[in-house]
Amino acid sequence: MFHWDSDPLRLRRTISRRDSLRVGMLGLGGLALPDLLRLRSKSAIAGPQGAVASKETSVILLFVHGGPSQLETYDLKPEAPTEIRGPFLPITTAVPGIDICEHLPKQAKLANKFTLIRSCCHDQANHFEGHARFLSGYGQFKPGSSESYYPQVGAVVNRVLTEQRGGLAAVAINGVVLNGPDYSPGIAQGFWSSQYRVPISNFALRDASLTVESHRLGDRLAMLKSFDRYQREADATGAMAGLDVFNQRAINILTTNRVRDAFDLTKEDPRLCDKYGDGYGREVLVARRLVEAGVGFVSVRIPGSGEGTKAYDWDDHAVNWDMLGAMNARLPKYDHVVSTLIEDIYDRGLDQNVLIVVTGEFGRTPRLEFKDGKIGRDHHPGAMSILVSGGGKPMGQVIGATDHHAARPSQRPLDPHDILATIYQHLGIDHKAEFPDPRGRPIPLTRGTPIMELA
Repeated sequence: MFHWDSDPLRLRRTISRRDSLRVGMLGLGGLALPDLLRLRSKSAIAGPQGAVASKETSVILLFVHGGPSQLETYDLKPEAPTEIRGPFLPITTAVPGIDICEHLPKQAKLANKFTLIRSCCHDQANHFEGHARFLSGYGQFKPGSSESYYPQVGAVVNRVLTEQRGGLAAVAINGVVLNGPDYSPGIAQGFWSSQYRVPISNFALRDASLTVESHRLGDRLAMLKSFDRYQREADATGAMAGLDVFNQRAINILTTNRVRDAFDLTKEDPRLCDKYGDGYGREVLVARRLVEAGVGFVSVRIPGSGEGTKAYDWDDHAVNWDMLGAMNARLPKYDHVVSTLIEDIYDRGLDQNVLIVVTGEFGRTPRLEFKDGKIGRDHHPGAMSILVSGGGKPMGQVIGATDHHAARPSQRPLDPHDILATIYQHLGIDHKAEFPDPRGRPIPLTRGTPIMELA
């Protein structure tokens, strides 16, 4: 994994020599870096299994962990009964007929630059099962773990695009720690080799630098070469071979200047840094810098925190905290960061190649929960809202609709497989490509169809 400092002071510290050496010592999932972050060819490329002719395209996934309520963001139902409709009112946007939450005024002004999907649904109501279902298409866990048994989207990009295009294929920013490996949405390699796991960059990146003296790099290389060859030969699982790949890729990071350029925000216009703001605003800015440098897929976990609320994610049960207070605290920053990214992508002329996807793992129940004067909503995979922007796709539209209570699709029902198929098509990955599972059974990347309204 790629796990740089996650302490509470990370906004105020630089990456030390010790941190750099940790990068050299730890495995880095799917980083194949013979020429880190080199710009990928826009011409057609004959690729490996799963790859098709493609141009230089990328995806930024802003993952709203916890499951944001569709009724308080993008699918308000002002005519519904009080116990359904919630506390917020809809406002009009720059596109007639599209209304969103009153606490998203900056996004409302940019409605011609995004499309809303209101009719996606699936069948997994727990958080990490929901992650597995939404980000791989399949909802099954590895035995004894909370990770997807099937490869998630970031790992797919790592496997296919690293071989096809070279460079840094995928990276995750802002992860969480479970009882096992560090985790961030979309990074799990499933039943594939661990070499395809997506690395996590787990710090806010201000004033970041990666430096290490040449003699220490030599020491690190010597250490790698000193591993017991007999242990490697006896390793029937292939884990040691995967570790070799991780460490070699780590060293490639340390010896490549372009990674420092991508992560070093001192090279960015200070006014733009200030516009994105601190916290995950900086992380989203780094995501833009990475895709601009040629990275295929970058995910950022969007927290649900804010001043004056106990909320740390978007899991808005009344037993956790008050959803009204949490939404009031978090939505202004969320509105600002998402709208800033959209504007930045369009201002830089990246909107044809970079696709932004903003989503959680599911939506929330139509009926409000009440407890001790607080309101909330339970998990609800039956309906969820997704924002997409850029990618050279038609914007300023709403795809699908839900019933009067935002409980289930009433028009154009879509599955996570369809969302993934759309992402893969954009990236030049054959969404129908099959890879054998451990039993040798061919498993397609998706069982869905690219969304025709986004063609």
